[in-house]
Amino acid sequence: MVPMMMLAAIMSPSAQAQPAAATIESRAREVVALLGGTGDYDATFAPSFRTAVPRARFDAIAAQLQQALGKPTGVAAIEATGPWAAQIRIAYDGGTLNADLTLDPGGSHQIIGLLAKGAEPRGPAAQTLDAVVEQLAAQNGTSVFALARLGDGSPRLEKARNATTPIAIGSAFKLVILAELVRSIEAGERKWSDVVTLDGSALPGGGYAQQPKGTQIALRELAERIISVSDNSATDILLFHLGRAKVEAMLPVVGFTDGGVRNVPFLGALEVFKLKGVDGGALGTRYLAMDAKARRAFLDGPVRDTPIAAIPRDLFQNGKPLRIVELEWFASPNDLIRAMDWLRRHMDGTAGAELRAILSKNPGLPDATKHWRYVGYKGGSEPGVLTMTFLLQAGNGAWYALTAGINDPARDVDTLKFTGLMNRALDLAAPR
Repeated sequence: MVPMMMLAAIMSPSAQAQPAAATIESRAREVVALLGGTGDYDATFAPSFRTAVPRARFDAIAAQLQQALGKPTGVAAIEATGPWAAQIRIAYDGGTLNADLTLDPGGSHQIIGLLAKGAEPRGPAAQTLDAVVEQLAAQNGTSVFALARLGDGSPRLEKARNATTPIAIGSAFKLVILAELVRSIEAGERKWSDVVTLDGSALPGGGYAQQPKGTQIALRELAERIISVSDNSATDILLFHLGRAKVEAMLPVVGFTDGGVRNVPFLGALEVFKLKGVDGGALGTRYLAMDAKARRAFLDGPVRDTPIAAIPRDLFQNGKPLRIVELEWFASPNDLIRAMDWLRRHMDGTAGAELRAILSKNPGLPDATKHWRYVGYKGGSEPGVLTMTFLLQAGNGAWYALTAGINDPARDVDTLKFTGLMNRALDLAAPR
């Protein structure tokens, strides 16, 4: 997935619509040129975007796109989504790239947001779920898939591949944190409106990393951030406010049983970054050699006390997988389906209305809502890891869960191919 800095477009008078449309088209053509290896990167993208996505990273993504789709040939379509924002389709020799484009409403209207939303290779698309699973299995690495019907009893699998195989799931671990928050609210221990006061502890990147000590944040806001934009700073705030042990206790409750003890101790985001990155992974090597009790002490001592500055600034930036088999959060497709089913069942509880809204804030893929009445979603990714998990309600009221993932310790996952297959799966799985 192309990284981005997505900023809210400022509403402008309608008189600006025409020049905005022309500028958007011009910037979209500049993106095509840059994807093809020409153009002026600094002139096209705003400083905020260039900080988040350096030219070398952009060029690596462009090369990956060309390997998958051939050469870019032009802008196929532009559909405005705001005064200075649009969904664009970029034509390639071998298919089409869908992306969201956002321009700065001021100044020279440089690009401040560019997010790839999947590709459509030329040629016939998969016509059955079996074909989707076959194409998924043909990708590099270990692939998993499951579609289940949800009801009063246990989830009923309708299509599966490696459904009991735990893989690294990236940020999908945040579903367990959300579940513990829901449990505590239903138990009367907390309210969505309760606030957390920042104590000055170090935080990973995200919306709260630079907030001063004493800043107060509502639990609902933190929950929405960890699901909708996978904010790592919000994740660590909420995890340690709820308590690591409390979240661990929820693992079997929500059905994270195939992953089992591999998720204990339950790691925070910053802890994983330190274990993987500090001293070339030496901190993580020490951690892995310990038993569970020693690991807890290590996390609460040497890992906590290691400064953020010790984490390499370019961690994960080269696209190479980093210890995904050892230092991650783990779950099988069945685990993720059971977790989504637990959350679904609690949408009728005292925390249900907010839970339902939070889980559906980000549908994962732009076309996910075409054939489904409700779409809840949480994904996870890092180099070599990609998972997508959906909670779905059909037009007829029936509930389903759909999940898939790929782990490849040797190389990054082909995001465009994967998201294209998930789009097809969502379409084919919807009752007609």
